[in-house]
Amino acid sequence: MIEIDALPALNASLNALATCFLVAGFLFIRKGMKRQHIACMASAILVSAAFLTSYLIYHYSKEGVVTRFAHDGPIKVLYLFILFTHIPLAALVPPLVILTVVPALRARFDRHKRLARWTFPIWLYVSVTGVLVYLMLYRWFPGAG
Repeated sequence: MIEIDALPALNASLNALATCFLVAGFLFIRKGMKRQHIACMASAILVSAAFLTSYLIYHYSKEGVVTRFAHDGPIKVLYLFILFTHIPLAALVPPLVILTVVPALRARFDRHKRLARWTFPIWLYVSVTGVLVYLMLYRWFPGAG
């Protein structure tokens, strides 16, 4: 059984893995390697779903207790900027992914491509900033937690 306090590190690892799959999937489609693209994007979806599950379990188990960033000054401003851009964009990712995948499954690749031009950078930003939030909160500034 995994310890609840280990979930933030697991979540950051899942976000980092999703980032790798997203970048690889992007590079594969740019090279016309469709099967590899599909495999990477399906993996990114599965890893992101595992992240979301773990994230919700962690926050449910904390019963409203929030980990606060306790440092002041420019680093806190940077942290809050990252966090406050990350949160609303993270809420957009699941519906954007669904809206992007459905046309691909229906072989409507023109629509898929048009939506992916928005979904990919937002999803990538959310994955990267999720890792940054973890690092800033739990590793780089350990007194903050």
